[in-house]
Amino acid sequence: MALQNKYLADLLETVKKRNPGEPEFIQAVTEVFTSLEPVAEKRPDLVEAGVFERIVEPERQIIFRVPWVDDNGVQRVNRGFRIEFNSAIGPYKGGLRLHPSVYLGIIKFLGFEQIFKNSLTTLPMGGGKGGSDFDPKGKSDGEVMRFCQSFMTELSKHIGPNTDVPAGDIGTGAREIGYMFGQYKRLRNEFTGVLTGKGLTFGGSLARTEATGFGVCYFTEEMLKANGKSFKGQTVVISGSGNVAIYATQKATELGAKVVTMSDSNGFIYDENGIDLAAVKQIKEVERKRIKEYLNYHPEAVYTEGCSNIWNTPCDIALPCATQNEIDGESAKKLAANGCYCVSEGANMPSTPEAIDVYFENKMLYGPAKAVNAGGVAVSGLEMSQNSERLSWTFEDVDSRLKNIMVNIFKSCDEASKEYGLEGNYMAGANIAGFLKVAEAMKAQGCV
Repeated sequence: MALQNKYLADLLETVKKRNPGEPEFIQAVTEVFTSLEPVAEKRPDLVEAGVFERIVEPERQIIFRVPWVDDNGVQRVNRGFRIEFNSAIGPYKGGLRLHPSVYLGIIKFLGFEQIFKNSLTTLPMGGGKGGSDFDPKGKSDGEVMRFCQSFMTELSKHIGPNTDVPAGDIGTGAREIGYMFGQYKRLRNEFTGVLTGKGLTFGGSLARTEATGFGVCYFTEEMLKANGKSFKGQTVVISGSGNVAIYATQKATELGAKVVTMSDSNGFIYDENGIDLAAVKQIKEVERKRIKEYLNYHPEAVYTEGCSNIWNTPCDIALPCATQNEIDGESAKKLAANGCYCVSEGANMPSTPEAIDVYFENKMLYGPAKAVNAGGVAVSGLEMSQNSERLSWTFEDVDSRLKNIMVNIFKSCDEASKEYGLEGNYMAGANIAGFLKVAEAMKAQGCV
C-alpha cells in the first residue's frame, strides 16, 4: 500500500536511492513507515527534530575482511559486517549471523528491526546487527574456531560491554560464541559481558537457549487470550528446527497444542501424532543432521522435499521460525483457506508484504516479528545484567522475567494500536510503541 503521508513518502524515496540493491532493508523501512503515518501526523515535533531521517540511517557501518585457513592449509577469505544502527536508549545490541546469504542489506534490515525490538523489551539496549557470509555447516571445529578468531580480531576494535554487545543468530550458536569470547578476552585482557549467549560456565544465562522460542509462545498466548482463544487443543504448524523452532514447539506443547511440522532448508516433516521433540533435539542438537532423519525415529511421519509447501498443512496457528520472507501471498492464502486464524512470527520478517495483506484481509490474528521474537534479546539483556552484577539467576527467575516482558510487550502493542485508532493491528502497535521510546530519546539528546 502506498504511503499517504507526503513527508514519509518522500523520505522513503530518499532511503531507496541511498540503499540500492537492498530489498530487505527497503521492505523493513516501508513496513515501519506505513505504521508510523499517524505518528507523523500527530507528532510534528518529531518531524521537526529530524527523528525519522536519522532513524533510517545507521550511526555506523563496519565492513571488514576475515581471512582464515582451512584444514587443508588453504587460505580462505570472507566478509564481516557490523551495523551499529541506533544507540539512543543504550549500547548497540543484536546478533551475529553466519550464513552464505549474508550481505550488507540483510544486516541492515536486521539492525533496523532490532531498534524497535529492543525498545519494546523496555531494557536499555540500542539496535545493531552483524555477521559474515561464512557458512559453518560442514566445517570442522578447528575451521570454525580459526574463522571466529579472525572475525573477532577485527570486530573487537568496535565492541565492548558499554558500547556494542553482540549475540548469536543463525549459524552462531554456543560453539561460535565461545570461540569469539575467548579471542576477545585474549586480545583485550579483560573478562566482561561483551557477548551474550555464552556458556553457563563463563557468564551465560540459564533460559537463554530457550528464550526466543518460549517468548514466541508467551506473546502468542497473550494475544490469543485477548481475543478469547488459547493454545489448548489447537494444531500448530512450525517452520525451522533451530533453537527458536525447537523451544517454540516445546512451549506450545506444554500449553496444550499439538505441533505437527518442523523443517530445515532441505524440506519438512509432518507428524499427525505431534512432533517428538526429543527426537528432533537428538538430530539437531547432538547429531547436527538434517530433519529428514526424523523418519528413522518415526517412519510413519511424512517428509517433503522443499519448504514452501509446509504452509499447505491445515492448522489453527502458524509460527514461522525459519527465515525472512518464507511466507508469500500464495502461502498466506493457503493458510487462510485451511482454517489458520493466527500467524505469529518467530523468525525475523518471515512474511512478505503480500502475505501480511492476506492476514488482515482475512481478519487473522497477526503477531509481528519485532514483538513476538523479542524474547531472545530480552534474556540477552538479562544476561548483561547478571554479568554486571557478577551473579547468576535461576532458570525459574529468568523465565519468569521473560514471561513478564513478553506479556508487557503485547500490552504495549495493544495499547498503541488503540491510541492511534488501529485496534487489533499489532504490527502497527509494535512499530509505534517501539518507535516512540527511541524517538523521544533521540529528540531529548539533540541532533546527534
